[in-house]
Parts: sequence; C-alpha cells; structure tokens
Amino acid sequence: MSTLALPPFLADPRRDAIDLHKAFKGFGCDSAAVINILAHRDATQRALIQQEYRIMYSDELTNRLSSELSGHFKASGRDATALKQVLSGDMVDLNAATEIICSRTPSQIQTIRQIYYAKFGVYLEHDIHYCTSGDHQKLLLAYVGQVRYEGHEVDPHMVSEDAKDLYKAGEKRLGTDEKTFIRIFSERSRAQLAAVAACYDHTYKNKLKKAVKSETSGPFEFALLTILRCAENPAKYFAKVLRQAMKGLGTDDKTLVRVVVTRTELDMQYIKAEYHKKYKKPLHDAIHSETSGHYRTFLLALLGPHT
Repeated sequence: MSTLALPPFLADPRRDAIDLHKAFKGFGCDSAAVINILAHRDATQRALIQQEYRIMYSDELTNRLSSELSGHFKASGRDATALKQVLSGDMVDLNAATEIICSRTPSQIQTIRQIYYAKFGVYLEHDIHYCTSGDHQKLLLAYVGQVRYEGHEVDPHMVSEDAKDLYKAGEKRLGTDEKTFIRIFSERSRAQLAAVAACYDHTYKNKLKKAVKSETSGPFEFALLTILRCAENPAKYFAKVLRQAMKGLGTDDKTLVRVVVTRTELDMQYIKAEYHKKYKKPLHDAIHSETSGHYRTFLLALLGPHT
C-alpha cells in the first residue's frame, strides 16, 4: 500500500467527503481533486470518508465515483485537469506531465489544449514552458503544437530517410543532434514512427529505443521513449506503467489512479489484454491484491468486467 496517506490525526473524513461532493458538482468532475484525495488516504481513512459521504448525501461514494469518472466527464477533460495539477506550484511532476502529453493522439492533444485554456485561463504551452527546460521543453512544445496524421498509411521513402537521419544524428556521430530527434519524433504520425523504428532495427542492427537510451538522458529521454513506445503499442506501454506502479514495497497510488482514470474510456480493454499477456496475471487480480476497501471497489469499477 502507499506511504502517501495522511496520518490519522491529520485526515478529516467529513472534510474529504465535502470536498469530493464539491468535485462532482458543476460542469464536469474535478478529477484532480478526486485523485488527490483518494491517492493520499489509506484504507481506513477511505472507509471513514465513504461512511461520512453516505450519512451526509444519502448516496454511495463508490457509485458516484464510477459514474462521474467513467460517464459524462470525458477523457480529455480529465487529462487537462491532471496536467494542470502536475504542472502547478510545488506539486510539479514532470514524468506524469510528459506521460500524459506524449501518449495522447494529436486530436486528443488539441482538445486538451482547448479545455485547458477554457478551464484555467492559461495556455498549456505557457505552463509547459514555465515548468520545463532544454531539449525536453523543445520536444513537448513541438509535440503539442504539431498537427500530425492519425491514419495507418506510411511513406516508405520517408521512413528510410528518417531512419538514416536518426542514425546520423546519434550513433554515427560524436555527440547527439537533438534537433533531428525532436523534428522526427514531433512531426511523424504514430504509424510512420513505428515504421521508422522497424526500419532502424533492420538497417542498423540495433533497436531505436536502445539508441535513444544511449544518446539522450533525463526527461528528454523519457519523452522520446514514451512517444516511441506509444507509437508502437500504447496498451503495452500502459500495462508496463501499471506493473511498475504495483511492484516492490508499496504501491504508487498516484500513478495507479491516474492511469486507470485517464485510460478507462480510451483503451482499457487493450491494456488489460496486454497486461495479462505479458505478466500472466489479470490486471483485475493485480489491482485487487494491491488495494483494499472502497478504494479497490472504485478502481475495479473503472476497470470494467473481469476478463
């Protein structure tokens, strides 16, 4: 279980119940507020919140959570709110922001940008610029600013040229030409980039992912790898993220909740299939064993039928 829970003497289940009820009101659900409360309370505290909510509002909190987070409040709205949370104040989480941005399709990103400005009165690009730096910043700004093709067709000649350019920009030279990596990774469609990776592997006898790891580092490397992995198989990527969130001592509740909540209407069935295929265990069972109480009920409800 998570180590992020508040000590019992600091947690106020009545206050949390009120804050959750407020998060459900108005246009759309404030998923950042919901996640912030749930991911920072232990099983006992969540049970007390559930009890207070039932007393105060004559409603089951788990039913309300499932309805709000998997119903009318659409995926892009959740993403915009989650991005604002991880790009604000002392709570900046560059890995979370990078994951959200670099794993979304161009049309999803454009919708997120519109909702972000409408809801918070500031452009997403402004907050990216303020919170990031260097090549990582250049890549994220280019990625949210480009309108990329979303179909499955590829240009074989361009694939070969891109693979060659990436080889020249990295493994073939001393040092790295980051501009070339930024240009290709931010301008190419997912299908095109996946084809570039396959061509690179075949032509230069090394995986493009390994080249990225050897030629770049830090947040810039993480962004490039996220873009590449989601171009090849986004469901497999998120299956791995969920696995890492539940490995070892303690559970990374913030990541677990963020991924389940933001992917529930997009590709959760594919993520579940990839998880089972790779780790020989249903995702439902993994989450069931790592969580408890109403928190478990909430996540499993969003996960959908146990298959």
